[in-house]
Amino acid sequence: MTITQLKYILAVSEYQNFTVAAAHSFVTQPTLSMQIQKLEDQLDVQIFNRNKKPIQLTDIGEKIVAQAKIIVNESNRITDIVHQQKGYIGGDFKLAMIPTVMPTLLPMFLKTFHKKYPKINLQIEELTTEEIVKKLNDGNIDVAIAATPLEQENILKKPLYYEPFIGYVPKNHALFEKESIAMCDLEVDDLLLLEDGHCFKDSVLNICNTSGLQKERNFRLESGSFDTLIKLSKEGMGMTLLPYLHTLDIPENDQKFLKEFEKPAPAREVSLIFHKSQLKMQLIEALKTTIDSVIRGAITFNDVEIISPMHPKK
Repeated sequence: MTITQLKYILAVSEYQNFTVAAAHSFVTQPTLSMQIQKLEDQLDVQIFNRNKKPIQLTDIGEKIVAQAKIIVNESNRITDIVHQQKGYIGGDFKLAMIPTVMPTLLPMFLKTFHKKYPKINLQIEELTTEEIVKKLNDGNIDVAIAATPLEQENILKKPLYYEPFIGYVPKNHALFEKESIAMCDLEVDDLLLLEDGHCFKDSVLNICNTSGLQKERNFRLESGSFDTLIKLSKEGMGMTLLPYLHTLDIPENDQKFLKEFEKPAPAREVSLIFHKSQLKMQLIEALKTTIDSVIRGAITFNDVEIISPMHPKK
């Protein structure tokens, strides 16, 4: 039994396909299949049910995969311990970002980070908060950028910035003539929202809860992107809320539709989050320092009220 074989079964377990698992493992499919077959022969068990589509774990396979995750993660930590001791800023570094942060924040820091730390092999993927928490707990990613607080006892955070919510109010809307809007102005039935799975939507609903509105009311429309919500708002379908960084790309002739909130403005806390057992702290600190340097001039709001994506404010 080898660490490599265990990594292969973890890959197949994750992707439920030998060809895809081989591609992500940077080996040929016959090589990966042969090594898994050797392990099954050695253990005299069948780890995968190959007759199922997609491929599924057998009952004993599920137990083997659970133990393999522990073994592989612990083996990786040996390298992390050495790098930490030497203060080495390099190696593989897996980062995940939530969809409402990635499009605006990633272009701001990625080039600078890559130039400053060329020895870091940064691997980035876009995930929901729920997926991020699972992957952090499973050891499949090293760090993530998400809205906090999360109230996960195994997940630690390093706050990056506090991003206010900005109203996008079309010309035919009752709030258009107001210089600024208040949380009590919001009507859930009139809000265009992101679809379920986005923590930004949950934060918006929590603002509405502070206004005494009910989360269970029906919504006219939900979408997967802010750009779609903006287009629908311009068509008179209702107003929407945007994170501040997203408004920086709004065309100048549409800036008139943007309305700040009365102080303290509702905002979300955006943080680097990582598992409490994480050892790549020198890489996490390097990432935080880089983001701090580029975000400092972009967000200058101080008087904000943090809205949790997890639970409504009381």
